[in-house]
Amino acid sequence: MSELIYIIDDDKNIRDLMVKYVEKEGYNVKAFDNAEDVLENFNKDKPDMLILDIMMPGMDGYELCKEIRKISDVPIIIVSARDEDLDKILGLELGSDDYIAKPFSPRELIARMKSVFRRVKMPKRSNEIKIKDIVIVPDERKVLYNGEEMSFTSMEFELIQFLAKNANKAFTREQLLEKVWKYDSFTETRAVDDMVKRVRKKLQSYGCEFNISTIWGYGYKVES
Repeated sequence: MSELIYIIDDDKNIRDLMVKYVEKEGYNVKAFDNAEDVLENFNKDKPDMLILDIMMPGMDGYELCKEIRKISDVPIIIVSARDEDLDKILGLELGSDDYIAKPFSPRELIARMKSVFRRVKMPKRSNEIKIKDIVIVPDERKVLYNGEEMSFTSMEFELIQFLAKNANKAFTREQLLEKVWKYDSFTETRAVDDMVKRVRKKLQSYGCEFNISTIWGYGYKVES
């Protein structure tokens, strides 16, 4: 069965263009022009990915992203005419998996979608990473504690995996933006701090020993 993609944009021309090319790739698509209808339909017909615009009447894309993250780790790609670093950072802070600035080519959108899906579900199994009291299964995108799968977004998983693979080594916020988010032009690093806080809160909720340590005046690391 093909993945179900929600496309949310109040501009009909752009929405229809995205629908056309995403369907051409063999995906199933549901299109929306407002965030409220997305929330109403979400639990009835759960999507495998959301592609959403920021600037919409009523609830905007940022708020929708925030609401979705309360109930699901589904991959989210933000598309927006707002191309400032602060806009991208806010999108990452709220849990999006990628951010594409308008105008963009349909090929770029499809490439980004496939890249996010590859991160979320890898076809082969690799060696597990055992650190403290958790087990990370990289190619299955899983973090296990006492055999129970823990719930993390795609980018939260990337952060945990990267720090675990490089245990006992400290990284600056700028290095983490480059290595985990693949961005090297941000002038602010709030996104890293906010994601670390979210990951720590989740880890604490499970009661596990594994955690991310702050290196004051420098950045973060994980100890083995």
